[in-house]
Amino acid sequence: MATRTKKAAGEEQAPTRQSIKSAQTRGRLIEATIQCLVKVGYARTTTPLVASEAGLSRGAMLHHFENSATLIRATIVELHERRLRAFRRSSEAGDHEPATMVYAYWKQVQKPAFLAFQELAMAARTDEVLAEIMRPLQTEYRERFMSEAIALYPEWHSAPDDFAKAIALSQTLMEGMATSLSTGALEKGMVPHLLKMLEAKIIDMRPKAT
Repeated sequence: MATRTKKAAGEEQAPTRQSIKSAQTRGRLIEATIQCLVKVGYARTTTPLVASEAGLSRGAMLHHFENSATLIRATIVELHERRLRAFRRSSEAGDHEPATMVYAYWKQVQKPAFLAFQELAMAARTDEVLAEIMRPLQTEYRERFMSEAIALYPEWHSAPDDFAKAIALSQTLMEGMATSLSTGALEKGMVPHLLKMLEAKIIDMRPKAT
């Protein structure tokens, strides 16, 4: 019998020890970038600082990310993936009631990953290089999010425009609230009242059962 030298079509090669180690190192660097963004902000998040936060040499970091732009791009992609995973978990585990949707997302915007993303979003306003990285990724994320959202919430299929508005209202309000809370512009005691108002608005927008 002839020895097979090529993989069959569609056959996947098992990950090697080296590839697993490489992925783990990349993950450490991305997590370190997120931590630096939260701790010191975008302007002070440098590749040497990220390498130090990850416990690696700068040379080891450059082996995985050739420059800061590739590292920031990978970090944005990871932040988007975390938001999508959190949304899937809350959608699949919840009862699809507006309160569940509202409080699940509010919990999400309290996490460091949201602060890191907001730091990048604000910096992109005046940093054209960062903006060029973020714009296409934002468009891709928005399209993926809406596609998954409408699939996970079939009760809104009869009113896709209202669903898009409900999602946009929820995200815009709660992300703004989280930012205002972190800067002291919003009193913490106002949060429950605003979330209840948002919940009532979504209930009002939800398609009526026939």
